[in-house]
Amino acid sequence: MSMSTPGPERVPSSVKVTKTSGQGKPPTSAGSTPGRKPGAKGPAGKGGGKGRKPVTPVKVAGGRNWGPIAVAGVVVLVAVGIIGYGVYAAVQGSRDWQDKASEIAGVVNYRKQNNAAINDQSHKQGQLQYVTSPPVGGAHNATPQNCSGDVYDAPIANEHAVHSLEHGAVWITYKQGLAADQVNVLKSKVEGQDYTMMSPYAGLDKNVSVQVWGFQYKTDDVNDPKIDQFIKDTRLVSALEPGVSCSGGNTTTGPLQAAGNGTVMNK
Repeated sequence: MSMSTPGPERVPSSVKVTKTSGQGKPPTSAGSTPGRKPGAKGPAGKGGGKGRKPVTPVKVAGGRNWGPIAVAGVVVLVAVGIIGYGVYAAVQGSRDWQDKASEIAGVVNYRKQNNAAINDQSHKQGQLQYVTSPPVGGAHNATPQNCSGDVYDAPIANEHAVHSLEHGAVWITYKQGLAADQVNVLKSKVEGQDYTMMSPYAGLDKNVSVQVWGFQYKTDDVNDPKIDQFIKDTRLVSALEPGVSCSGGNTTTGPLQAAGNGTVMNK
């Protein structure tokens, strides 16, 4: 039987071992990500550490362009004005002339009084008496006074003038002795204007008296704009016998002559 002979005691040799992860690889540094280069910034967002600062939205001021707005406003105002004036003109045009004349301050509406002496349209011979001065209606001579823009430099007979009023004439009378320049102002309202006539008048209480059949306006101012307004509102339309001519009648001045002195117009 063989037996092993004990040899000298074997001393185990030492081996230097480096730190390992236990798997033969050096440990990674804390917080590092496998596969990333050292020093690289992490991803933004949750869990990504510091990311990009959020961008604050910038408000863009929506300034209004006032130019077109202003132009549109002006257009609207002009349109409203035109429409308004059209409505006003239509209403005014449809109104009765007597209403318009009556609304002129100072105008007296004798038609409204329904005075029989003024309403009388009969023809009578000789000199007649009237209820107003100058007269605005009543019985009259069969021959009218010419009223085709005629300017008389002396008083005319009431009896002829009233007949002209019946045809729609405007008769402007003025106080005798009125300054020539003021007379010329009145003359400019008559000359060339059919269905108008003008003459001085004895004993007039105002510088100017303008009359048609049944209406009268008196003033001391020859430049009174209501004179023109009165003429505009009453000439022709005030006729009791519309359509009859203002020519071919009496053209003389002075009191009524005893005998017929002109061509008798149609009535």
